[in-house]
Amino acid sequence: MIPSDFRTDLRVYLQDARDALLWKLEGLSEYDIRRPMTPTGTNLLGLVKHATGAEALYFGATFGRPFDGPPLWITGDAEPNADLWATADESREHIVGLYRKAWAHSDATIESLELDAIGRLPGPEGREITLHRVLVHMIAETDRHAGHADVARELIDGTAGLREDNDNLAQGDATWWAEHRAQVERAAREAG
Repeated sequence: MIPSDFRTDLRVYLQDARDALLWKLEGLSEYDIRRPMTPTGTNLLGLVKHATGAEALYFGATFGRPFDGPPLWITGDAEPNADLWATADESREHIVGLYRKAWAHSDATIESLELDAIGRLPGPEGREITLHRVLVHMIAETDRHAGHADVARELIDGTAGLREDNDNLAQGDATWWAEHRAQVERAAREAG
């Protein structure tokens, strides 16, 4: 039987999600990483900014280890959606650098505490939560936003896939993908 190292497993999954989220910015212009791709304004750099604030909250303030990250609008600490987009004076380098600093801070929290360590979420309720639960939540949260980034990036320039060295997609050229899309469209119309 293979022994389990739950902390390492969880950290690997969290880091994979972090890396996937940042990969979606590579090679794009300042406009493309900031432009709203959905009616609600979803944009690539805003997803990174939001993930930074989430890590700062969950791995920082929750365990009494504050980190100076962007405040999250969902906690009432910023105007609505402020953490989901970047102002013109917030550079890519600044936001990505802050995200990487949040990783280091989060990783130090993960390393210094046991998985059953209890933290307290900021806010009036101050709900208790274990480090294990925070890790699972942040993996889900970061993967969810990496998925948003997958779709946004594909809409921007057609780049798709899990990560740079493993696109995790069926093999096919542009013609194959166009035919596949047409097949999916036909099935949707027939069903509808």
